[in-house]
Amino acid sequence: MASEFEGLKTEAIGVRDPSIRLASTEIVVVDGPDAGAKMRLTQGTTRVGTSATSHFRLRDPTVSRLHCELQLRSEGVRLVDGGSTNGTFIDGVRVRDADLAPGATVRIGATSFRLRMRNEPVNLPLSARDRFGGLLGSSVAMRRIYSVLERIAPTEATSLITGETGTGKEMVARAIHDASPRAHGAFVALDCGALAPSLIESELFGHMRGSFTGAMSDRKGVFEEADGGTLFFDEIGELPMSLQPKLLRVLETREVRRLGSNVPRKVDVRVVAATNRTLAEAVNRGTFREDLYYRLAVVEIDLPPLRARPEDIPVLARHFYERFAGRSNLVPPELISAAAAREWPGNVRELRNFMERCASLGWEPGGEPEPDLAELPEVDVATPFKEARRAWTRAYVQGALAVAQGNVTRAAEHAGVSRRFFQRLMSRIERPAADDDDDE
Repeated sequence: MASEFEGLKTEAIGVRDPSIRLASTEIVVVDGPDAGAKMRLTQGTTRVGTSATSHFRLRDPTVSRLHCELQLRSEGVRLVDGGSTNGTFIDGVRVRDADLAPGATVRIGATSFRLRMRNEPVNLPLSARDRFGGLLGSSVAMRRIYSVLERIAPTEATSLITGETGTGKEMVARAIHDASPRAHGAFVALDCGALAPSLIESELFGHMRGSFTGAMSDRKGVFEEADGGTLFFDEIGELPMSLQPKLLRVLETREVRRLGSNVPRKVDVRVVAATNRTLAEAVNRGTFREDLYYRLAVVEIDLPPLRARPEDIPVLARHFYERFAGRSNLVPPELISAAAAREWPGNVRELRNFMERCASLGWEPGGEPEPDLAELPEVDVATPFKEARRAWTRAYVQGALAVAQGNVTRAAEHAGVSRRFFQRLMSRIERPAADDDDDE
């Protein structure tokens, strides 16, 4: 596989308009109701399924609405199953995520298609940058991301950022905002996975005094807070199904109504969303609306995990060490080598936290700082779970604040959560145990 794709790769073409040249590829249906149909793959993601919104639509009733995705990348074509009912098979082997070799046959439902090479090449644009906003790295994977960000930042396009936990999805959203004409406006982030279901509607749209128990005054929702700026929905896949049509309506009309009010309010907001879940799979399961998915994914940006860009690890490690230890402190070469040799399942966030520990506690070749277990609370297993969790949460919050020298924003970044969620944790540990609103 690699030899056929790499035979057409070149270095960056020019300085002003760098790109990477790949073999042109198409998919051809060889069996099933749509036999003979074909489609050329272009940059970005090609969705295959029976949905009217699929890029390559099939008539086979045994194929799921969003059955699978094909991604044209510098190293070839990646196939990702979308949580389909009947599965995706390559040469008879069921797969969820795989690289396709030229000539491979893919079966979905009663349909089979083949990957076929074409003679003419296709150019995928690369940015000449080695950073964009707070993003850092000069790998091909990141320069492709920068190229997309350069083009969409000046626009009003709604964007969906996907990727594993710790890859920097919120940083991408901030970079889009900072490089856009809305940079003078507010950047408001809402973590959809950190709110109680009963509070999400109020957080989104606001409420009027007396609209529900505890509503002591009028309050803006995040749409109004972000008016003139950018609204970032983190973990959008966690949004309850009951609120999805209401969010879709706001995206279409750009009007919100606070709870307890009949007066619509116009909002001028750019929306960027992020998720580490596969929304296509949620659509197939019926837990996420397909129309909302496509309304959010006008531009979809898939962030690569750190293991897919190992050449960026030394640069990132040096950057984080100097950030926490001071630029006058040179990072030990052995530490850079150790970081480059490790796998980082937590991605950039894990690397950042590791380098912060090294800068704060020191590092010796052959080892790495371990947490001081003596500082963790002793919890008797006879202690009720809620009390044990409260003790751990209190210790964690206090430890994060200590590392950040009392700075809540830095403590939240260290913990890998939004500032609003961290503040909620702070308030929770100060409340009496009986006030906890968590379910049993």
